[in-house]
Amino acid sequence: MEIRFKKKGTVFDVLVCLLAALFSVGIMLYGIIHFGLRVAWPELVLNLFYIACLIMVVMYFFKIRITTQQFNYWCSLCLGVTVLLRDILFPPSIPAYPIRLACLVLSVALMLMLTYFYARKEWKTYSRRNLWMICIVDMAIAILYNVVIFMEPEDEFSTYMLTEIWIRPTITYTLVACFVKATEE
Repeated sequence: MEIRFKKKGTVFDVLVCLLAALFSVGIMLYGIIHFGLRVAWPELVLNLFYIACLIMVVMYFFKIRITTQQFNYWCSLCLGVTVLLRDILFPPSIPAYPIRLACLVLSVALMLMLTYFYARKEWKTYSRRNLWMICIVDMAIAILYNVVIFMEPEDEFSTYMLTEIWIRPTITYTLVACFVKATEE
């Protein structure tokens, strides 16, 4: 099987992120089984989009029937849907209004950046700085959610929530790394 990237650093970067995301999705699927579908069905829906992104990363990495344009479009769309579902339409209950407002504003900004990115016909003209801003905004949202979890008393959901929060930024970092390397080639 032929791989898309030739530099060992890039291959290592993509593979480590992919394995971390796969591990996180596995933990969340275990959490769905543990807590039951009645309680955790939203996580199952989100995990389906995360799994779709991971499959596309593997297909892109090994050059299996996916072009760079298709990878760009569909992964950005899957991430956009998860942002829309998790952070905008069905946001978690956050007691602190400033944190809730900051999460909403950052989520809308992330949606706009993703929409602008995958709507462009000449996506290669998108700068590295813009790509990294997508990842940074997603990580900022995850950090704010971490703050909320640490402010509340710990319960049996805390470990799963901390894992679920960081799946999307890990996938976003993987996608940004792939996009940056694709624009360099």
